Amino acid sequence: MQITEIETFPIEPRWLVLAIRTDEGITGYGEPTLEGHLESVQGALEEFERYLKGKDPRRIEKHWQTLYRGGFYRGGPVLTTALSGVEQALWDIKGKKLGVPVYELLGGPCRDKIEVYAHVHGDRTQDYIDGALEKVERDFRAFKTTLAGPARSLETPQFLQEAVDKVGAIREALGPEVQIGVDLHGRYSPAAAIQAAQSLEKYNPAFIEEPCLPGDVDSLARIQSATAIPVATGERLYTKWGFRSVIEKGAADVLQPDLSHAGGILEGKKIGAMAEARYASLAPHCPLGPVALAACIQLDACTPNFLIQEQVTLGERYLEEPFSVENGFIPLPEDPGLGIEVNEDALREGLLEEPWQTPSWTHEDGSVADW
Repeated sequence: MQITEIETFPIEPRWLVLAIRTDEGITGYGEPTLEGHLESVQGALEEFERYLKGKDPRRIEKHWQTLYRGGFYRGGPVLTTALSGVEQALWDIKGKKLGVPVYELLGGPCRDKIEVYAHVHGDRTQDYIDGALEKVERDFRAFKTTLAGPARSLETPQFLQEAVDKVGAIREALGPEVQIGVDLHGRYSPAAAIQAAQSLEKYNPAFIEEPCLPGDVDSLARIQSATAIPVATGERLYTKWGFRSVIEKGAADVLQPDLSHAGGILEGKKIGAMAEARYASLAPHCPLGPVALAACIQLDACTPNFLIQEQVTLGERYLEEPFSVENGFIPLPEDPGLGIEVNEDALREGLLEEPWQTPSWTHEDGSVADW
């Protein structure tokens, strides 16, 4: 079996789907989505294609090591996202060739279904409440909300109180049966994050996500030690090396590698094993498309310390058979590879007319703020 072609589909709303085709007619799909930088990733994939053409797609670890180490410059969001999409597609091909789901090739399933959570958005607190109630009606039992921004390094009591009150209102409306994750999105300084976290504790969030920007593990550990809320992080960390110090210093309770950024399915498995050794949980980050979700579900199925899976779409537009949620869980897929059938006609109909741009925020004084 040989790789013959790589094709990319930049699709609405901001995703990139990758198809790797072979001389045996098997096509594998991956999702190398890097929000706001799809064109940069497409350039990296063109470079990778020169190496991959003519190669046996089943030698996944060999190709991963070559593409990661062989270019001299390693890691980072663009190169590792491109590599992640390739890796997902190679696993899809291998599973389809052998007639088994990917999780069967990685130790077999640890569970029969995958717990998922949904996102809730809105301009007003009532919008969040209404959105959460609508998700509960659709069988979700957990969701995530984001605190307001931009946030300054030291905020006013009013700003913090309004942010905390929003979570309190959601908790009051939904009751204690529903899990609520709170995403600080790296918008807060460590000092402000501690203030917010300690005020949120009475509402028992499932976790606080990215309470500060990545890159300073000591500050993350300081936040983690200052609150009873589990700390989650990882969406902007790449490969096992990026997670190493966070895990070794016990700076987070929940690790969130994004399988479209961190190196793919097997790299996520390795990160999960590192976290397991420190009794930390794995909750893959995935505010992306259905191919990325399918890759995550394969990892979730065979990871002992898996916690819960993020999702924003069940694939209604781009999959022949979308995922379904039953009482907060997605049933374990049984079809080979990633367990999905991608509708390429729908991909072509959904091509982006213009690239999605990351929002750009400023503070009241005109200085740059973190989105």
